Amino acid sequence: MDVNSRFPARLPGPAISSIVGNSDEPLPSLSDLHDCEPKLEFDDTELLTPAPLEKDVMVGDFVLADDPELETEEAPNPLEDDFEDQLREQSENFQGNKNKCDFLGTDKQGRHIFGIYASRFPEKSQLEGFVRQVIKEIEPFVENDYILVYFHQGLKEDNKPSAQFLWNSYKELDRNFRKNLKTLYVVHPTWFIRVIWNFFSPFISDKFRKKLVYISSLDELRQALGLNKLKLPDTICDFDHKLNPSRGRVSQPAAPNGRPTMQFGVTLKFIVMHSPCLNSIPPIVRKCVDSLSITGVIDTEGIFRRSGNHSEIMALKERVNRGEDVDLSNVNVHVIAGLLKSFLRDLAEPLLTFELYDDVTKFLDWPKEERSRNVTQLIREKLPEENYELFKYLVDFLVRVVDCADLNKMTSSNLAIVFGPNFLWSGRTNTSLEEIAPINAFVDFVLQNHKAIYLIDVNQRTVSVD
Repeated sequence: MDVNSRFPARLPGPAISSIVGNSDEPLPSLSDLHDCEPKLEFDDTELLTPAPLEKDVMVGDFVLADDPELETEEAPNPLEDDFEDQLREQSENFQGNKNKCDFLGTDKQGRHIFGIYASRFPEKSQLEGFVRQVIKEIEPFVENDYILVYFHQGLKEDNKPSAQFLWNSYKELDRNFRKNLKTLYVVHPTWFIRVIWNFFSPFISDKFRKKLVYISSLDELRQALGLNKLKLPDTICDFDHKLNPSRGRVSQPAAPNGRPTMQFGVTLKFIVMHSPCLNSIPPIVRKCVDSLSITGVIDTEGIFRRSGNHSEIMALKERVNRGEDVDLSNVNVHVIAGLLKSFLRDLAEPLLTFELYDDVTKFLDWPKEERSRNVTQLIREKLPEENYELFKYLVDFLVRVVDCADLNKMTSSNLAIVFGPNFLWSGRTNTSLEEIAPINAFVDFVLQNHKAIYLIDVNQRTVSVD
């Protein structure tokens, strides 16, 4: 269904109350709200403005006024504090942002991370179109597990979504948006947000309550996401620096100690030089692929889509980097899949290299009749030898995964969404959603046309590598 036809839509995430206003629909029961999820902010005047009893909707032990035409004496906001004033003072201009949300990368378990900024919210009259665009931007990714980061800095009084708007939007939102959201990080939360969340917590399921995580600093966010570099608007960084002056600016990640046994967190060339790599395939990659290629494993539904146990993945990575021989025969399929994705994501330079980034992100601009030639040229002539061989090896494996799509539900486009950001990212900034689309399309094209691209065996290449 076309996303524009499902309005009212909203930002992925929870509604905060069961308010339905003066609609013809019956009030939802608490059982209907079992999977109800909280929203970050709403127009608090709905809580604070007195109104005639017959116009009100009862929620718990208090009354929410629901008549927008009701004129009452303006009451002071007891929940507002100086922190909210600071947020408003540093708001950004919504009109200057082309994207409604950003792709921030993948977390420690390979899940896509999307950032939504309160500073980009338009005035209330434009919120409908804004929400439609947000949904349109991230809808292709939410069939996989994903992470949402909400940056509260920059929220203004004239762009706070109302509780009515959030509830109606929530009811129309696809189940995947709610079900596959694994963590909702709220960055720079105010006292007001915490009070509202605590107040509505009785209406929220225990399952979702565990998804909400407050983050007080950008350093804490980087640690939680496992991202050393996080490109964010200057206003958010400046605001964070004022709130946490003792933390200073972003510290550079420590360089790896260079142990010869390391296979995670170093360059592919380093691994090839120090490990027994047959045809430039790192030992841990070959183990993962061999383990995942077994009948009954490769056809596991949701392979590479679902997240594996993070602590198990981290423990395996540490053992591999110490030079230990790991046995994956009894390891969960999603842990092995997560280990393979983690290997690609931890490379000091992406497998498709920083050099190819600008070319690949222009993929959708190429005429269709030129794509096969251009893709073949990029892969066979511009990739270093070891990158070429490993990429070919992984593509051959992923094609076998696609061949089992009837069982594992992983088509070439699904795998491209998962592996695109792990094959290639920018060395300068965060990869934008506009750049993610051609990267994923590039990978999808390779998976569908691998026979033509790799018609000539890799060892017959005549391209010299410096």
